[in-house]
Amino acid sequence: MTDTHIQNSGRAALAGSLVRVRLLIAYDGTDFHGFADQPGLRTVAGRLIAALERVLGHPVDLVGAGRTDRGVHAWGQVVSFDASRESVQRIGLDGLSRRLNHLCGPDIVVREAAEASAEFSARFSARARRYRYTIVNRPIADPFRRRFAWWIADPLSVRAMQAAADAVVGEHDFSSFCRRPRGQHSVEVPLVRRVLETDWSQPDEGLLLFEIEATAFCHQMVRSIVGTLVAMGRGDRRAGEMLAILGARDRAVAAQIAPPHGLCLWNVQY
Repeated sequence: MTDTHIQNSGRAALAGSLVRVRLLIAYDGTDFHGFADQPGLRTVAGRLIAALERVLGHPVDLVGAGRTDRGVHAWGQVVSFDASRESVQRIGLDGLSRRLNHLCGPDIVVREAAEASAEFSARFSARARRYRYTIVNRPIADPFRRRFAWWIADPLSVRAMQAAADAVVGEHDFSSFCRRPRGQHSVEVPLVRRVLETDWSQPDEGLLLFEIEATAFCHQMVRSIVGTLVAMGRGDRRAGEMLAILGARDRAVAAQIAPPHGLCLWNVQY
């Protein structure tokens, strides 16, 4: 599916044929109002678009694999766009990466740049997305992780959190864990998603990593799940309640949502 194209109407015509470009990017989302371009706000997409148009010399429509919220980070975000072949050949993909990193770094960096097929879409070609949530679980906070991890002083039971996380694997209606969007004419949008894998790990003393992979996610789904898992890890809720919470399809039955700064879009599979 081709979901982006250069809008030439009212703009300068592009010289030569078009080439689809794919970028693998990472960013610190702390000081951005999310990924999606929003007029008047500092966003990841807005910053990238401005830099790309400056380097390429023509308008760019950018598509991202995931629309991360305000304060959420990415290590493996993928974006795609159409560029004039003449510009790409003149600058080179390595040159494009260097110029973008000069203009956008260190908050946003291009890790890889490649030419893609005309049918490739960073969003619609994706088969799965993996998010990572980081928790510092020790009595004293870590100042070097404060922008990228949720500090929780209370001891957490990883065993209970993993048992509860196992219950969300598979296809479910995640209404209990999502901010419900509205379609046209106030029609409710379905929130059925398929989770492929969940995993808690402890790579270092007091450092907990939660990873979840799904074919797609709904708004605030990962943070809502993490918040409920933490409540179970604290002993405020029982791990066995997870299936009942899923079945309730009611956001009010889940625990408080986890803060955004611990969340990172880790990887996108194609």
